[in-house]
Amino acid sequence: MSARTHPAIGGLLALLLALTGLVALPTPSHAATAVCALACDTLDPSKAQQDTFPVPSRNINGRTLRLHVSDLDDMAWASIDDGVSGDSVWLDRSWDRGATWEPLLGKASIPSTWTGTRTLMYNITDPVGHRRGWVRACGDAAGVACTDWVYPKVCDGTSCDGADPATAAGDDTPVPSTTLYGRTISLHVDQQGGTAWGVIAGGGAGDEIWLDRSWDNGASWPEGSSLGRTSVPSGASSTRTVMFATRDPRGLLYGGAVRACGREASHQEGSCTAWVRPAPTRARAGADALMASYQTNEGWWRSSWWNSAVALTALIDFAEQSGRHDYDWAIARTFEQNRGVFPAGGRSSDPIEGHFISRAIDDAAWWAVAWLTAYDYTGEQRYLDEAVTITDYVHHYWDTGSCGGGVWWNRERTYKNAVTNGLYLWLTTSLHQRIAGDTVWGSRATTAADWYLASGLINSSGLVNDGLTASCANNGQTVWSYNQGLAIGAFTQLWRSTGSGRYLDTAKRLADAAMSSSALTRDGVLTESCDISTASCDDNQKQFKGIFIRHFADLADATGSATYKAYVRKQADSVWATDRDSLNRLGQRWSGTSPNTWDWRTQASALEALTAAARF
Repeated sequence: MSARTHPAIGGLLALLLALTGLVALPTPSHAATAVCALACDTLDPSKAQQDTFPVPSRNINGRTLRLHVSDLDDMAWASIDDGVSGDSVWLDRSWDRGATWEPLLGKASIPSTWTGTRTLMYNITDPVGHRRGWVRACGDAAGVACTDWVYPKVCDGTSCDGADPATAAGDDTPVPSTTLYGRTISLHVDQQGGTAWGVIAGGGAGDEIWLDRSWDNGASWPEGSSLGRTSVPSGASSTRTVMFATRDPRGLLYGGAVRACGREASHQEGSCTAWVRPAPTRARAGADALMASYQTNEGWWRSSWWNSAVALTALIDFAEQSGRHDYDWAIARTFEQNRGVFPAGGRSSDPIEGHFISRAIDDAAWWAVAWLTAYDYTGEQRYLDEAVTITDYVHHYWDTGSCGGGVWWNRERTYKNAVTNGLYLWLTTSLHQRIAGDTVWGSRATTAADWYLASGLINSSGLVNDGLTASCANNGQTVWSYNQGLAIGAFTQLWRSTGSGRYLDTAKRLADAAMSSSALTRDGVLTESCDISTASCDDNQKQFKGIFIRHFADLADATGSATYKAYVRKQADSVWATDRDSLNRLGQRWSGTSPNTWDWRTQASALEALTAAARF
């Protein structure tokens, strides 16, 4: 249990502690719950990637107390030196700006004959739990003292807590103001800098204004309550807070939300605006909100295996298009944390057998797409090698003994469908383009293309049905956007490789059909069959449209078609205008119709539309 103070004196006590560094020794009742981010609490400091000293050391009766920080690990540890046997050192960690704290983390005492010791490492922030923490080093050497808390301010590049709103690059009020006893309370945002401040107007002396900041969509805000609280001075009718940042890249916290709150001087109750996330650009707003759901410790978006591969692809596409490197770390993190073996239920309902491979052939193929995209962006050979390993596995299920060819959907060889074969065609073509002197993958690509065109997967209307019957005929099942998109992208890339006009003609025929058919487009907006009326899309279907638009945009780029580019922009415009809330959460229905749903899958899907439109 954390040491606690009475709320009325907590802020004053925290201030006194910061000024003096002296504390009463807290008495813990149990150990703190371990926090895991890039590593878990209690990592040995010998494994730290760096060792910095961001706050001054303290002298305790001749002993030196230091707080050590590794920003690359987002962790800290404490040491005490020049001491004697029995002197001790530990960390305190607070989740509410020093009002309360988890005490005695990693407490260690100097052994006999030694003159110093250190704690183990502990996480400073908790991105998985959407909590921002402060940490300090404390020691007991015939008296107890602590260093200052580290990182009391959030900084996002050059934008830091406490800046004057007069320095803002812009002043936007993205949500309606709220009123209280005739006072107007408004939230102001510098969209470009990702910072915000609050204003109270139409009031009198003693009225108060402040910001709340939340890292979990406004569900809680222990670290960010009453930020910048200030009162209207005598003789004035309004005042404003200083500015506060909404992202903490050092702490791996993204997509922070803020709201403005105020109070009239003679009343205790307050009133707040809606929560807001800034939107420096459309695509960056979408990416920030997506990364707020990333499971930092496990390196994926929890609960959907192949969907995480598609989400990572969307994130890399954003990075490539925008030139921003905010999330480059997540590419390596996802790779390193997930290329091993997992039992059934660990990542998927199926066991993951290493190298992102499972019995679901298309699931593995989506990861190959992600690593080819990562290779293009980073140039790191390991990603290309992984894509080759996965695509070799997929190729093992190419079977000419059934339907004359094609890749099976699963290891049990029960179904030949459009998604698996669209992926195989795109992957083989892409590997041929990236491996110097290749003939093997190029030959497989043209063989797969000839089979696809003759298979019957494309119906007479130029739409791709879901798969083939046991007798190798088009099964007439649902036209899903991702099947259409994969075929458009694969034939576009095959045209780039071979220069054969029939492949480009096929891609354009599929694109034209998608735009003109109500099976995929309604009122100019890409619409899945599960987007209509009261229907709902399952977790897989939530990402189909993003896959489509990624490949459709590739065709638009390849042809330079004004019509295709306009279609891409139409999707992004509709998403932004009708399918977004004040937290920049992007829903399933790009037309914004009800009932609509939001989660990280719909976010990743719509992000592809925003990224694609930014290309044109």
